[in-house]
Amino acid sequence: MQLCETSFSEIKLFQPKVFSDNRGYFFESFRKDSLEQFGIISSFVQDNEAKSTRDILRGLHYQLKFPQGKLLRVVSGEVFDVAVDIRYGSPSFGNYFGTILSCENHRVMFIPEGFAHGYIVFSQTAVFQYKCTNYYHSDDQYGIRWNDPDLNIDWKVNLPVLSEKDQRLPFLKNIKKKYLPRYNV
Repeated sequence: MQLCETSFSEIKLFQPKVFSDNRGYFFESFRKDSLEQFGIISSFVQDNEAKSTRDILRGLHYQLKFPQGKLLRVVSGEVFDVAVDIRYGSPSFGNYFGTILSCENHRVMFIPEGFAHGYIVFSQTAVFQYKCTNYYHSDDQYGIRWNDPDLNIDWKVNLPVLSEKDQRLPFLKNIKKKYLPRYNV
């Protein structure tokens, strides 16, 4: 795997080596020792998969008591994937990194705990898979509104399709500090 540059040292974007021939392709989408050489020492405990259609926006979500690091990839279609630093006290608090993940570029991204995560689907449909470092707890769901003007994320879609829950999420500046992860130096 080749490490690609991101605007956060904690977020890792990988370009795997893809072997293609007339039968199709093969690549390693997860290899623990490769991730460890880039400083990702994590035990993944849960795999998730979501299928969505064009202009569906999921996020920006995070967990507080049971935070999740996530290893993400798209197995079908194309999404614009975003991670926002919401660690209170971080020098990059409120900044984000966004990139295209697709079945064509085969990129794999690791988002550590302390970042909110979301994505929007650009293709007709997309299948999104991710490994998590902690289990999902339904009573530990938090989020930030997708169109927060202070974040100024260019989602490249004017009117995305959102869940009712995501439509009601607060802006980052309206979230009390006790509901944000802390930055640990």
